[in-house]
Amino acid sequence: MTWLDVVHPSWNQVFTPHLELIQRVESQISKSDICPSGDLVFRAFSAPLSEMKVVVFGQDPYPNVNQACGLAFAVPTNVHPLPKSLLNIFSELQHDLGGTLRTNGDLSDWANQGVGLINRVLTVPIGNIGAHSNSGWQELTDGVARILGERGVVAILWGNHARQLEKYFPPNQRISSSHPSPLSAYRGFFGSRPFSRANQLLAVRDELAIDWLSTDTGESN
Repeated sequence: MTWLDVVHPSWNQVFTPHLELIQRVESQISKSDICPSGDLVFRAFSAPLSEMKVVVFGQDPYPNVNQACGLAFAVPTNVHPLPKSLLNIFSELQHDLGGTLRTNGDLSDWANQGVGLINRVLTVPIGNIGAHSNSGWQELTDGVARILGERGVVAILWGNHARQLEKYFPPNQRISSSHPSPLSAYRGFFGSRPFSRANQLLAVRDELAIDWLSTDTGESN
C-alpha cells in the first residue's frame, strides 16, 4: 500500500502534477518515525473533491503519534486531555454557536459534512514540530488551495502559514485569523466566530449549513 491509495480519484487533477514531489518527499521521510502514520497522511483527501464545501487550513500535524490522525486539528476519539489548540477551537465554537462545550476531538463529523481539514505541511517527525516545513509539502497544498478557491470552497485560514493561501480565495470566500494555539489565540482567533461566518457564506449560495456542534462521527479514527 502506498500513501496515495487513500486519495479519491477526483483529486487526481491536483495530485498528478505533483507526483514526483510526493514520491521524493515520501522517500525522504518514510524511513523516519512520522506523524501521522503513512496510511493517514492523505486522509483529508479520501472524500470526493465535489463534496468539499468548507476547508480549514492549519500548520502541521500534532507531533504525537497518538494524536495525529490525518485531519488537521482532530484527534482520535479516545484522546484525553485534548490538545490545547483544539480546546481553544471548541471554546470559540461554544462562544460562536452556543450549546454544550464539545469534548470529542474526533472531527470526522465535520469531514463527513464536506469540511476539509488540511495542514499546510502534511507530516512532522515525532516530537519535532515544524521539522518538515522545508520538505516541499507547501507546493502540493498550494495546488490544493488553488483548486478549492476556483471551486468556490469557503476557506477558514488559521495562523500565518495558512494565511499564505489567502491569495487563492477572494475576500468574500475566506475567514482568516490567528492560530488557535495558546501562543496566538488571543491575537484574533478568539471572537473571530469562524463557524457562524462560514455558515453565513454557505447560506448565500443556498448550501446547507455545517452542523459544527455534532459529535456523531459515524466512525472511529
